[in-house]
Amino acid sequence: PDGTIDITFTGSAGQSFGAFLPRGITLRVNGDVNDYAGKGLSGGRIVVRPALETAAEFMAEDNIIAGNVLLYGATGGEAFLRGRVGERFCVRNSGATAVVEGVGDHGCEYMTGGRVVILGPTGRNFGAGMSGGIAYVWNPEGVFDRLVNREMVDLDPLDDLDTSWLVTAVYRHQAETGSDVAGRILSDWQYAVPQFVKVMPRDYKRVLGAIKAAEEAGEDIDEAIMAAARG
Repeated sequence: PDGTIDITFTGSAGQSFGAFLPRGITLRVNGDVNDYAGKGLSGGRIVVRPALETAAEFMAEDNIIAGNVLLYGATGGEAFLRGRVGERFCVRNSGATAVVEGVGDHGCEYMTGGRVVILGPTGRNFGAGMSGGIAYVWNPEGVFDRLVNREMVDLDPLDDLDTSWLVTAVYRHQAETGSDVAGRILSDWQYAVPQFVKVMPRDYKRVLGAIKAAEEAGEDIDEAIMAAARG
C-alpha cells in the first residue's frame, strides 16, 4: 500500500536515485539529486527539496535541484521536485506524474503517457517525439510557444477537467515540498490558471476523442481506438 515505506535522506544523492522504485515506497531528499533520478519509476514516490537549513533568501525556483534525464522510462508513480532540473526531463515517460519548477532542453522527449506539470521556464525543443501523455506548462511570460517542437503536439487551452486535475497536482507539490512558487500560484489561482498551456500530442488527442465518441454512442471502444490509431 502507498506509504508503507517512507525514508528521508539529507545531502546530495548520486546517479539513478530511486531507479525502478515500486509502489508503496516514498523517498525524500532534503538536498539535491544527480542524473537519472527516478529512472524506470514503477509506482513509487520521489520528493526532492532544498536542504532545510537553506538561507531564507534562497529562491528554490531559480536554482538547480536535480540533474539530467530524470524519470527516464518511468511507468508509474509520482515525483515532486522543488527547483529546476536539467535536460531531457521525463524522456520516454509512459505513466508517471511529475511536478517541477523548470526544465532544460528537450523536456518530455518521446513521452508516451503520464502527466507533467512545469511551474517555471523550459529549454528548447520541448515535446519532440511526444506521442502520449499531457504536459501543463506555466507560461506567464508568453514565450513557451517558441520553445516547443510542433511536429507532433498542439498547444491547447485547459478545459474544466484539466483545471481540476492541475490544481490538485500543484497543491500536492506545495504540500510535499513547501514550494513557494506553488504557494503563490494557488493564492491567486483564478489569475494564474489562464497562464497555463496544455501540451497535447495530436495522436493521443485523436484517440481520446474516439474513446469519448464510442462511449457516448455505445460502440466498441477497442475498435474505436484502433480506427483512431490508423488515422
